[in-house]
Amino acid sequence: MSVAFDDLSQKAEARWRELVRGDRPWIRVGYGTSGQAAGADAVWEAVQSSIRASGNDVMASRVGSWGLMYAEPLVDVTFPGDLRVFYSRVSPDRAREIVTQDVERGRPTPEWAFAQYGDGESVDGIPRLADMDSVRHQRRLATRNCGNIDPFDIYQYVANSGYAALDKALDQMTAEQVLGEIKASGLRGRGGAAFPTGVKLGFLAPNPASVKYILCNAEEGDPGAYNDKGLLESDPHTVIEGLILAGYATNASNGYVFIRQGHDIPIEATRRAVQEGYDHGLLGKYILGSDFSFDVEVSLTGDSYVAGEETALMEAIEGKRSMPRYRPPFPAASGLWGKPSNINNVKTLSYLPAIVRDGADAFKGIGTESSSGTAILCISGHVNRPGLYEIPMGMTLRQAIDDIAGGVPNGKHAKVLQTGGPLGGVLGEEAFDVQIDFDAMAQAGAILGSGGIIVGNDDVDVVDLIRNLVAFNQFESCGKCFPCRLGTTHMLETLERICANDSKPDDLTLLERIGSNMKVGSLCGHGQLGYNPISSALKYFEDEFRARLEGNLAPAGGLGDGSMIVPTRTRP
Repeated sequence: MSVAFDDLSQKAEARWRELVRGDRPWIRVGYGTSGQAAGADAVWEAVQSSIRASGNDVMASRVGSWGLMYAEPLVDVTFPGDLRVFYSRVSPDRAREIVTQDVERGRPTPEWAFAQYGDGESVDGIPRLADMDSVRHQRRLATRNCGNIDPFDIYQYVANSGYAALDKALDQMTAEQVLGEIKASGLRGRGGAAFPTGVKLGFLAPNPASVKYILCNAEEGDPGAYNDKGLLESDPHTVIEGLILAGYATNASNGYVFIRQGHDIPIEATRRAVQEGYDHGLLGKYILGSDFSFDVEVSLTGDSYVAGEETALMEAIEGKRSMPRYRPPFPAASGLWGKPSNINNVKTLSYLPAIVRDGADAFKGIGTESSSGTAILCISGHVNRPGLYEIPMGMTLRQAIDDIAGGVPNGKHAKVLQTGGPLGGVLGEEAFDVQIDFDAMAQAGAILGSGGIIVGNDDVDVVDLIRNLVAFNQFESCGKCFPCRLGTTHMLETLERICANDSKPDDLTLLERIGSNMKVGSLCGHGQLGYNPISSALKYFEDEFRARLEGNLAPAGGLGDGSMIVPTRTRP
């Protein structure tokens, strides 16, 4: 351990002991986007005002989200004696009662409680969090701190093994050894393409340029995906540490975290983390007393789904319209401002601290032969327990939907899964037993993509769902290349005819022809993958399309009760 990091670590440990010393209560309020959407602002105010009114010595912190969106607002209390209890769906009135009754007497009210944490003291009638289906199947690596620490307090992160991987890399490893560890881990990109991360970083590493960029892509525009934002708002330092490690492994000089404007909570958390990094010698010149220097800043873009494409992202950072570039040259040779660059997703970079800290074998020991590690899933739609879950690769889709997300409510059944974003695809019930694995899901006709899974029940009109997805893709096409610009428009027009029972006999053939032209002629993945939703739907639900073509179904009127609708916008 370097002298500089040892000093920081000691301060962090002292701060953490003050929080968990066990002789006074500590209240944590989940304050991520999901918590605030459910009313965490009012709950936090109620907690603070009740503590002030009581005059008692009680600690209170705002933390990130555990990912249990169905239980928000989530409040947990660590009572004296290390008993930690969670309360779900807390209202402001209940928050006041927790402070004035449970905290005051030092014991929880079992009928109010959601779960208890840890293996210490327990209370009859309160289930253990680790035994709950939504938690026990998880393997939290990238999300290990989410919901446990204040994302605005670097000391809490450092006290929980934060920046230990960076210190190890700078103090004990060469850049080549760090890159070798990443390659050996088998980590594949979590942004959608699933390309081997070590190989991708290896394209940049040999370039001798004095200025090289590592870009962190948080342009998360997929309907049903929110794990990038969830990581940044709940544990931004994990992302920043991963970004610095990628910079060290490639001898890069600068890093960018690229976030869409309007996502205020992750933007604020990331900016704060970057500033704290500079304040404590983890960013800037000669990090932790080493010879390595690295600068990071946050860059924002407007609403553009295509901005998530790596070269369009670079265009946006340069202040231009977000449109893909022609390749070659590829980013490793000429990227941001013409300098060698490498782009990785938030989740991809978030795994690097664990890989460097614990070793490649520990990471590779989780998951499958071709897809090591974990997957961070965002499960929504017609499920009992929507949320953000980190599970080992290799679990089946059915296990994720039924065992973790609690299955489909109201006695209905899962009919369709929309995976990997609007360019991913849909899966029918016969594919639900496929493993969550990049290659296995591709063979089934869909992609894991960024991890979003939207579940549809028996009432979902699959043809209208596909029309909805294609409408999103048509609106979000940047328009630079005509195969995508015109192809998505023609596909949408055709699907609208089919949904209105006004189709032509060869409409399915027409859709396939348009999709084939888009695949070979489009500049980027937006057009190249534009036919995926249709082709996958025809694989599993061709009978519904045929029935629509033959006029045997009523004109499409929606996606069931509306809870699965994928947001679309209409051009003015």
